[in-house]
Amino acid sequence: MNSDLLAGKWKQLKGKAQAKWGDVTGDDWDSIEGRREQIVGLVQARYGHARAEAEKEVDDWLDQQ
Repeated sequence: MNSDLLAGKWKQLKGKAQAKWGDVTGDDWDSIEGRREQIVGLVQARYGHARAEAEKEVDDWLDQQ
């Protein structure tokens, strides 16, 4: 999913993202506004993943949307 499409669909996807990564708060999701790099950073920080692992997890999730 490209970044423009992600930003455009963010309101719809935010709930799904929050369900998948429950350790990330609603305020965090609101502040990133669908920016992929920030999603990756939040997943990396909250779950202690390496950058590459967080990117793969986010990209796999985005591909399913």
